[in-house]
Amino acid sequence: MEAFEQLSESLRRNRISRRQMLWLLGAGALSGCASSPVGGGSILVGMSEADEKRVDQQVAPQQFSQDLGPVQDKAVNDYLALVGQRLDDKTHRPQMPYSYRVLNANYVNAYTFPGGAMGVTRGIMVDLDNEAELAALLGHELGHVNARHAAQRQGQSLVAQVAAAGLSIAASGTEWGGLVNIGSQLGASALLSSYSRDNEREADALGQEYMVRAGYPASGMVGLHQLLVDQQKETPGLLQTMFSTHPMSSERLATAQQLAETTYHDTLKRNVGRERFMDHTASLRHIKPTIAACQNGEVAMAGKKYEQAEGQFKTALSKTPRDYAANLLMAQCLQAQNKDGAALTYAEKAKQIYPQEAQAHKLSGVLALGLKNPAAAYENLDRYDRMLPGDAGVTFLKGVSLEGMGKRREAASQYNAYLRQSQQGEAAKYAYSRLKGWGYVK
Repeated sequence: MEAFEQLSESLRRNRISRRQMLWLLGAGALSGCASSPVGGGSILVGMSEADEKRVDQQVAPQQFSQDLGPVQDKAVNDYLALVGQRLDDKTHRPQMPYSYRVLNANYVNAYTFPGGAMGVTRGIMVDLDNEAELAALLGHELGHVNARHAAQRQGQSLVAQVAAAGLSIAASGTEWGGLVNIGSQLGASALLSSYSRDNEREADALGQEYMVRAGYPASGMVGLHQLLVDQQKETPGLLQTMFSTHPMSSERLATAQQLAETTYHDTLKRNVGRERFMDHTASLRHIKPTIAACQNGEVAMAGKKYEQAEGQFKTALSKTPRDYAANLLMAQCLQAQNKDGAALTYAEKAKQIYPQEAQAHKLSGVLALGLKNPAAAYENLDRYDRMLPGDAGVTFLKGVSLEGMGKRREAASQYNAYLRQSQQGEAAKYAYSRLKGWGYVK
């Protein structure tokens, strides 16, 4: 129990830190040449189409959960999927397993994995003005998939860049720092390789082509770029992630405008679908003040202004008490201030609001461990592990919880499993020391 109490104290003192560990896919030598699906020319790729799909299957669920899962509004997600499906059969790779979801993340972004699993944050959904702009956003991401931008990396480095699984244990200074932070400002794009400006230009061109093929006016791409350029000037912090992985410039806006006025001039009289968009996104726009308060709170959190962040999350919760993201963010904020008991209250409420989403279970487990309740910690961590298996940090902390419960054999099994995934850092040292001390290794 003494070791358990020491680790619990370490959890209490240290804010859970962010660190990604790269997860190599074990696909062997993947680099080679392939024919571009878009232009037909030869391109250098580092993964096959099967590998692209496998990245989605293995990595996308983890990342979508870190962005707090799809919004709990089937109608909104169905609407996004309908717009996406209208586009994806007009692409150069209609055979890809495209999928779409609006995520609970508040930051402004959209992203896709190489096989076509796409996430759009609620933060950007509430800022769009019409369906044509939404089609432009999805079309741009489809452009990345169809041009195989994720696969166009030099040699073996591709796999390490793309297949980042977000395994959660990390060292922080001289003490193990715990699990990866949950629902962060940086969110998904921190796990996805950034695109070059040439990649962005090509994705813009393809996206505009796809949306026109699908019956939308090309002006939707102009409106999307204008929105982002305007927001970059007004609230740059909210677009930090989008612009770090999707480099923005006035040149891209000008190019979209030129194409709309020349090549796609005949499309400009088409309906932008504003009424349809407003009808289908009304529930999201209704909570826009909540989303805005969460955005402000996350920006404050990123600057370690925790009291200011707490005030913003209180505002969000006063407007929408049962908002999953706001409750979880408040729990994180309180945890960062070493108020674990109060944080656990909000994490537990988040679990009640959205029991199918994994992150609240994970945070509840970590907080329970910090509060020296190993049984509750294990229950929550095991639930998370069953929902999203493969998280090395959770494996380790399940071992800590079992040790705290006096279940040495079960704890040893978890420590051994953790060491099969990671052999470096303070957590690995601790796990090995326990196995050695208990006589499981010599």
